[in-house]
Amino acid sequence: MSIEFLQQFCKSLRGTTEDVKWGHDLCFCVGGKMFCVTGLEGPFSASFKVTDDEFEELTSREGFEPAPYMARNKWVLVTKPSALKKKEWEHHVRQSYELVSSKLTKKVRKDLKIE
Repeated sequence: MSIEFLQQFCKSLRGTTEDVKWGHDLCFCVGGKMFCVTGLEGPFSASFKVTDDEFEELTSREGFEPAPYMARNKWVLVTKPSALKKKEWEHHVRQSYELVSSKLTKKVRKDLKIE
């Protein structure tokens, strides 16, 4: 897993924008709401939103932990990228995108052509 792969995959999802926040985090958003974050410095890691059931399961596995500041919203931090295969990365990032985009207003979803 690499920042380049994550960037390419996230940007392939309709309506995705990217922005650098807090000086060193690359954030991927849909409708202004974050669905995936990766650090630009240090070893590769990434955070994304998961379902309630997956949160408990993933945070008990090696290479995962509750995401700082976002754990209450069911975000996980992947500290060991090899803990997920490419298809699993795609699944979790796409699912995070869908969880976040489903909470957008109908108008925003229509404007972004997400339906």
